[in-house]
Amino acid sequence: MFIKIHKTYRDVVAICDSELIGKKFEQDKFQLDIKESFYKGEEITPEKATELMQKLSEEDSTFNIVGESSVSTALKAGIISETSIKKIQNIPFAMILA
Repeated sequence: MFIKIHKTYRDVVAICDSELIGKKFEQDKFQLDIKESFYKGEEITPEKATELMQKLSEEDSTFNIVGESSVSTALKAGIISETSIKKIQNIPFAMILA
């Protein structure tokens, strides 16, 4: 999976499954565009992702999480709950403000 941290007044953390980079999903009036410029950062293991998510959630970060592995890792890290997960074309995603 990839993680990219965008530095603004609050860190915006983009995390997605590697195989989703560059893809676009649409359903009804919604669109999920996995742009390389936003999501493709450092490729990391789920263990490293868990550690980073937990650390960054304590620092008032915003998260954009896309894909089965990434969303599952965020659940295990305790930064999202099942109720915060949505799907577009069966691709799970979560956007949260920690």
